[in-house]
Amino acid sequence: MRLLFQPSRTRRALIALPLLACCLGTPWVQAADWPSKTVKLVVGFPPGSSPDLTARLLAEPLGRALGQTVIVENKVGAGGNVAADQVAKASDGHTLGLMINGNMTIARILNPQLNYDPLKDLAAISLIGSAPLVLTVPADAPGQTAAQWLDQAKQAGERWSYGSPGVGTVAHLGMELLKSRAGLSPVHVPYPGNPQVITAMLGGQIQAALLPPALASAQARSGKLKLLATTATGRSILAPEVPSLAEAGVKNYQLEIWNAVAAPASMPEAHIRKVAAAVTEIVRAPEMRARLFQQGWQVIGAAPEGLRHRIQMDTQALGDIIRRQNIQQ
Repeated sequence: MRLLFQPSRTRRALIALPLLACCLGTPWVQAADWPSKTVKLVVGFPPGSSPDLTARLLAEPLGRALGQTVIVENKVGAGGNVAADQVAKASDGHTLGLMINGNMTIARILNPQLNYDPLKDLAAISLIGSAPLVLTVPADAPGQTAAQWLDQAKQAGERWSYGSPGVGTVAHLGMELLKSRAGLSPVHVPYPGNPQVITAMLGGQIQAALLPPALASAQARSGKLKLLATTATGRSILAPEVPSLAEAGVKNYQLEIWNAVAAPASMPEAHIRKVAAAVTEIVRAPEMRARLFQQGWQVIGAAPEGLRHRIQMDTQALGDIIRRQNIQQ
């Protein structure tokens, strides 16, 4: 039987396209109607902390880009892992997280009983910025250079200590790496956060710490602390006057902290790409780049692929330190 009406090839394609999109979940169809309600940006640290300040800088312009309000929710605990777990398990399709590198890399290595697996349960969206840490000591510490101080510290054996904002933090792992590379033997003293680390150093309870550059530089300007070296491979634009540990003779040493936006692994790829494009454009804008620089971040604004690569590199490098030093939370 011959049909009285046969649609043209073009018309048949147009009729079939929406049906195919519905069946296959075509990305542009998914992304067009998302987000459909308020987006939550979860932060694992208290108000006023560096991750919190970054999240609040990002929230308003991200909301404009997505066409929905973005609110910041602080979920404090376990060095950011409580918030990361909440993001990993979120099923509303409108939850994102502002993470630090530990939450997205080594959390499960440090604690095999952790409720989420960062490599399986979190989707990488965008690497916002990074920064080296700064080897910081009291202003009256012996030695004028990092090499001189390291020599004195080596001779002191176990008769000195260093502080960090907690077991398994990048500052802790960085000092453990320095111990092994420079032949040092200090005692580790963990604190709730960097403000307590600084207080302890000023009070003489500890003799060194690895601090974020913005925090360390502020204390150095007041004359209370001395900046010896950064954990970058060369001079960092965040502290150009401070030499690197490599310049002090510590070979093959590199360490950075970073922050990023993540989502539950269940979030559709189209939504991830939409957020990633928005975040990258926002953080690379000159005004936002300057504001993040003031907070101590060198802006990167990497796409999901770049963040995934960084996660793989850090998981291996920091995981090696954890296993070598038998560090556990």
